[in-house]
Amino acid sequence: MTLPAAPISLPLIALLGSTLLGACSNPEDTGRYLIDPPTTGISVANRLGTAELKDVSLPDYASDQEVAFQTEDGAVRSNPGNLWADTPSRAFTIALARAISEVSGATVIGEPWPLAEPPARVLEVRVERALAQTNNVYRLSGRYFVADDGLSGSGTNHARSFDITVPMAAQTPAATAAAVGQAISLLAQQIATLSGPGATIATQQPDAADSFDLPPLF
Repeated sequence: MTLPAAPISLPLIALLGSTLLGACSNPEDTGRYLIDPPTTGISVANRLGTAELKDVSLPDYASDQEVAFQTEDGAVRSNPGNLWADTPSRAFTIALARAISEVSGATVIGEPWPLAEPPARVLEVRVERALAQTNNVYRLSGRYFVADDGLSGSGTNHARSFDITVPMAAQTPAATAAAVGQAISLLAQQIATLSGPGATIATQQPDAADSFDLPPLF
């Protein structure tokens, strides 16, 4: 006579489930990478003064938590085992603001502006490409804009492009993170010197002759 199998108790099921979950979610299997531009020792003139850096706009694949890379078929892929240590847009913005400040002596702070005295300029960076390409080159390209407050009547605004390439020893997440840091450092130097292809636009003040008084309200 065959005896029926003893039912598995709920505590035992919970223990088995937690054991399997622990085996599948080992934190050491996930790599998290920092965006940290190197210190260059380069110093340029302070042409920005005080500037608020808006949150850097990144392509969707670059703003994702997974570290993206391009494969031979042209596709942009990523691996859930390789993540950025911080939200990419936040990390990029903080790193770029710090790099510009260090290289030029300007006071560049990511939004929201925390000081009582408002900034003299507003800086916006729109990244169009930020990718570790198949040729082992990290490419960072897009446009940046520096808007003067216009209060003095003699300010200038800048709309310029950047296209930065950094060689990579290999197409690995660690190499990508290092290349991102170097690219941000180079972009910081370009922004600090207000250089690159583009235009400089003078702040326009309304002509007094064009103004008129509204009739009084009764």
